[in-house]
Amino acid sequence: MVQHSDMTAKMAKGHGFIAALDQSGGSTPKALKGYGIEESAYSGDEDMFGLIHEMRCRIIRSAAFTGEKVIGAILFERTMDGSVDGRTIPAALIAKGVVPFIKIDKGLEAEADGVQLMKPMPDLDALLARAKGLGVYGTKERSVVNSANRAGIAAIVKQQFEVGRQVLAAGLMPILEPEVNIKSATRGECDRILKEEILKALDAMPGSDKVMLKLSIPETPGLFDALVDHPRVLRVVALSGGYSRPDACKELAKNRGMIASFSRALLEDLRAQMSDAEFDAALGAAIGDIYGASVDKVSA
Repeated sequence: MVQHSDMTAKMAKGHGFIAALDQSGGSTPKALKGYGIEESAYSGDEDMFGLIHEMRCRIIRSAAFTGEKVIGAILFERTMDGSVDGRTIPAALIAKGVVPFIKIDKGLEAEADGVQLMKPMPDLDALLARAKGLGVYGTKERSVVNSANRAGIAAIVKQQFEVGRQVLAAGLMPILEPEVNIKSATRGECDRILKEEILKALDAMPGSDKVMLKLSIPETPGLFDALVDHPRVLRVVALSGGYSRPDACKELAKNRGMIASFSRALLEDLRAQMSDAEFDAALGAAIGDIYGASVDKVSA
């Protein structure tokens, strides 16, 4: 049986990246359309979630999807509760050497002070207990920074760390994701303020626990080096944030110590209509590109 400490070691030092397979309600139709399934092909949420589940199962089954290059995967709650070939999804991932995470946020509040906080999560403790029981290692929770408002960014960081403490108390590893909108007119300043606020929060953490961070690739390469090196950070991972895979990989490769946690950039070439051989080849190519950008760094 894989121990929590083994998963921690893989997250801290493993060569590879984290696959984000956590598209939820609002983003599922777009993900299915990208996969070649139009909204006219299904009726209602159950059909929709069944199709996205089968897409994720096809990815997990693929010979290209192994722990050699994909060290972790983030799941949507319904995916975590599902199964593939008679195994729970977390167990199937662990069997392939992939560390499972669960997306726990319930979406975003309306924008205020240039940011979108996470909606309340009243049932979080029950979800965390269920996830731990299924062998899940950690969580991911997303909020969004749209403009360089320090009060708003400080509020986002405060909320992220509060949720992170709740996750740690449940025995899981939190990935804190205060995403900077890469289309923001003040993106560079957002990056700088966010880094300062995260460093303050890290320095104020009690005890010896660590967190992970999932951040937009900074406009200025190397800006997040201090976060990568911080003793309370297990790993810094990057979201693709709307970049195409070639652009996301190019920008990520300029940032030492940051590995990918891509969703759309991982899945963009996959289609439901592909043969298994075509599907495995396309997924393998994407995994190879993203692995390379996570492991082989270049000077900016």
